[in-house]
Amino acid sequence: MNSSLQLLVTLTGVTLLFGCAQANGTMEGAARQALRLCRGRAALLPPVFFLLAALLAMVGPGAILSTALLAPFAMNTGFRAGVPPFLIALMVGNGANAGNMSPFSTVGAIVSALMTQEGLGGHEFRVWFFHGAAHLMLAIAAYVLFGGLTLFRKGSAESVPAPPPMQPRHALTLFITALWIAGVAFLHWPLGWSAFGAAALVLLLRLASLKHAVVHMPWKIIALVVGISTAVSFIEKAGGLAWFQQLLARLATPESVHGIIAFLTGAISAYSSTSGVVLPAFLPLAPGVAAHLPGVDPLALSISIIIGSALVDVSPLSTLGALCVAAAPEGSHRAALFRNLMIWGLAMAFVGAAICYLWAPLFSV
Repeated sequence: MNSSLQLLVTLTGVTLLFGCAQANGTMEGAARQALRLCRGRAALLPPVFFLLAALLAMVGPGAILSTALLAPFAMNTGFRAGVPPFLIALMVGNGANAGNMSPFSTVGAIVSALMTQEGLGGHEFRVWFFHGAAHLMLAIAAYVLFGGLTLFRKGSAESVPAPPPMQPRHALTLFITALWIAGVAFLHWPLGWSAFGAAALVLLLRLASLKHAVVHMPWKIIALVVGISTAVSFIEKAGGLAWFQQLLARLATPESVHGIIAFLTGAISAYSSTSGVVLPAFLPLAPGVAAHLPGVDPLALSISIIIGSALVDVSPLSTLGALCVAAAPEGSHRAALFRNLMIWGLAMAFVGAAICYLWAPLFSV
């Protein structure tokens, strides 16, 4: 099958399945049930929001949809419990990104398909591990620096509102989704076609409405990714990628290339789409750049591209940060939240470069 067509099948299948889960309320219900585990302890809210965002992104919707689903509830609940809005925003954004490279998520499917096209398939869990580890490390740092330890000393806060009970359609949707994930992970089902099958089962059982599920699918991202992937293939045939690979190889050394490419992708991703623009444009460069630099592993270079481009996504100029600012309740000083997220997001271009420079030897198989 043509690579662009395969990418289209994968993206539409995965996003349709989780469009169904979002449309029938399964995702929101699962998130609210999990939050009850906090039992009113404000200090537990930030890590729980991180884990919830990661789990939601991990099992399909991706970082943007997971943040859109969780941010309104998280920002309001956290503010009411006395948690700094900046800390909540960082936890939701970094948590969603931590789960974003799961091979079962929308963006994970994009990355898996792009890397397979370049002969780097089969490393999905390695990519996910290091990508998630970088975001977890930054989330821990944010918790320590921006009020998490203070919350422990304050003790309990207002309890989280009781969620509505999970209905049979929610439980059955979760069961079908879990079967699909198990099939992909252990039986090697084709990601896109098996997702279409799971979505068809959900729709045939009338657990969700096709009309509402389609509304929740990120059609613009799908079109953008497939379009850029096709354009990149034409540019490659015209020799454009080879020229850029040679240019980057002349500017970088085998020791510095991981930090340079992480910084470059981070700087671009701060004001553009990570999954729609940066990854489809830069991941195809990894094998060629590595070939020009002795001892550089294309897999390690790909992981540097992925981490560098993702760490800046909490910037308010990026979708995740913008969703958190928009969800901040009245009285939470949105202007200060915007400023703090802007500073953090821009700083992450440098932090991402440093992480990839230091961790590069670990990325290789």
